[in-house]
Amino acid sequence: MTLDEATLAEMRKRAEAGGAEKYHAANAAKGKLFARERIAHLVDEGSFTEDGRYANVLADGLPADGVITGTATIAGRPICLMANDSTVKAGSWGARTVEKIIRIIERAYERGHPMIYLVDSAGARITDQVDLFPGRRGAGKIFHTQVRASGAIPQVCALFGPSAAGGAYIPAFCDVVAMVDGNASMYLGSDRMVRMVTGEQTTLEAMGGARVHCAESGVGHFLCKSEVEALDVVRRYLSYLPDNWTQAPPAVDGTESPAVDLGGLVPASERQAFDMRRFVKGLLDRDSFLEIQALWARELTIGFGRLNGRTVGVLGNNSMFKGGVLFVDSADKAARFVQLCDAFNVPLLFLADVPGFMVGTAVEKQGIIRHGAKMISAVSEATVPKICVVVRKAYGAGLYAMAGPGFDPDATIALPTAKIAVMGAEAAVNAVYANKIAAIEDEAERDAFVAARRAEYEQDIDIARLAGELVVDTVVPPAELRAELIARYAAADGKDRSFARRRHGVTPV
Repeated sequence: MTLDEATLAEMRKRAEAGGAEKYHAANAAKGKLFARERIAHLVDEGSFTEDGRYANVLADGLPADGVITGTATIAGRPICLMANDSTVKAGSWGARTVEKIIRIIERAYERGHPMIYLVDSAGARITDQVDLFPGRRGAGKIFHTQVRASGAIPQVCALFGPSAAGGAYIPAFCDVVAMVDGNASMYLGSDRMVRMVTGEQTTLEAMGGARVHCAESGVGHFLCKSEVEALDVVRRYLSYLPDNWTQAPPAVDGTESPAVDLGGLVPASERQAFDMRRFVKGLLDRDSFLEIQALWARELTIGFGRLNGRTVGVLGNNSMFKGGVLFVDSADKAARFVQLCDAFNVPLLFLADVPGFMVGTAVEKQGIIRHGAKMISAVSEATVPKICVVVRKAYGAGLYAMAGPGFDPDATIALPTAKIAVMGAEAAVNAVYANKIAAIEDEAERDAFVAARRAEYEQDIDIARLAGELVVDTVVPPAELRAELIARYAAADGKDRSFARRRHGVTPV
């Protein structure tokens, strides 16, 4: 039949209104915005063009089939997005929902535009499983398409409610996930299913809530207090990245770093902890540091920042947490971030203050060797400009993991406080002289012997000697570090990005 203007207008009104008013009210009571309000806050005003607005238009109560997809701009840059409408059958997926999601990811990949997922979904509609689940354009195709786009375009998720069962993999395949505390959750099986299968008594929040994933599992990257904060994080995150892998990150006008005495932040004693986050913020352009995964594996600080207006990815060992020792989780955290930066042409800055990898029965059973190899593989394969700064200590394989001299850094820079060695003086003297120390009965004589051996060891790893042996490229005072880094990154522009003749490595995952 031919649609008259009034009928078409009514169709559009129904499609854009979402579900019943009671569902809108229930969401509002939880502090949740309507999906179209989320889009309006995220993108430039008037820039959103919707696709598939009339999906399932002839069905009752399924406006847009529960998902809004389309294109827009953020800060003038084109993006593609999808947004679950949780007022429509709790944002669950039908066959047309799946097709719309696949199509918009395909468009993002083909055009080289960032893909944004605004997720709030109860998962697949079991009643429609034959139509949406098993086929060539079924739900699995979403994940296949996400994996194909990974590393080619930025993929960012803001999670406002549940992301259940198979749907939980949409956030998992994204580069980063911003989760709203108290509302967002990810889980493969609901608390009811877990109770039925395993007998475990739990809740969605305890099993897969935002705080769990941002602080314990590492699946979440930003824990946000509100939906507006999550949307703002998405905008800010994208500001550091190019539209796709063929481009350089956008540059902005540089600002001065804060008036921070970097040298004063680093204690002379390696036994005294300090907060690497303060050092990073004092080194980079003012207010430019965006920390990622701030609550997980905190012994390693990672994030984006700017040096003289240009994006860098920063990894710094943080002795405030577990002494800055690398554990299984921090190795994974580093490996993924290094791969992210390398995919999108973001230069890497390693700030080393690392005693090495953790030892002991527990971590060996967790596969610390395998996870450490994963981190070292990622650092080795990264072909973007990368600079290692030894802030205080770089011991054992920690030096390797933090892009030490053997890993083709564009420079290894040492501060005057730097020490590079297989291990610290105390551990080294004990390892070499344990029997002799134990044999000295007089306490004063024993202490003098240990002190003398430690002094010899410290002299052997003296940073001036290491500079003389070309282990490090230069030693600079903290006040000159920022200018040194800006100059060296500028000199690394246009470097050869080739690495090896092969299809891909076999990563020790």
